[in-house]
Amino acid sequence: MAPGSMKESMLKKSLIWGLAGLTMLCAGTFASAAELKIGFIDQERITRESAPAERASKQLEKEFAPRAQELQRREAQIKSLQGQLERDAMTLSESDRRAKEQELGRLSLDFQRMQREYREDLNLRRNQELSALFERANRIIRQIAEAEKYDIIFQEAVYRNPKIDITDKVLKALADSK
Repeated sequence: MAPGSMKESMLKKSLIWGLAGLTMLCAGTFASAAELKIGFIDQERITRESAPAERASKQLEKEFAPRAQELQRREAQIKSLQGQLERDAMTLSESDRRAKEQELGRLSLDFQRMQREYREDLNLRRNQELSALFERANRIIRQIAEAEKYDIIFQEAVYRNPKIDITDKVLKALADSK
């Protein structure tokens, strides 16, 4: 055998052995990946459909109802004054018209301030309730993951197969836990 062909033969054998090793490594990786247990949670559904979220929503409505009614009352008062000013603009004296316009401006500013404070307070309370909900949901998700031996559970994904969605389990567990 010529020295060049012996080198070539050894190189081919090394390449074949290397490819065989790589194939076995890849097969082992795919086998271990096939053993992974993956789950997915739809946070929006938990926020919309869970029993604690529904209770929190009703509680917030009840808590903020008086302020919402006060805002509606003020808005009606502003519209009434505005209508009165438009109707009587020609018959009012300049000083009376100016006084009503100033009162309307003051009422409008107060209304806008109250409306802004209402939205800010409502958003703050809603975020507090959602934070508590997600803490509870995360505890339940961990319990499910440990009990059913999940390797990983995602809360966000571009795509998910419905087979791995465990949101219904979490919703049921949230409803069962008070």
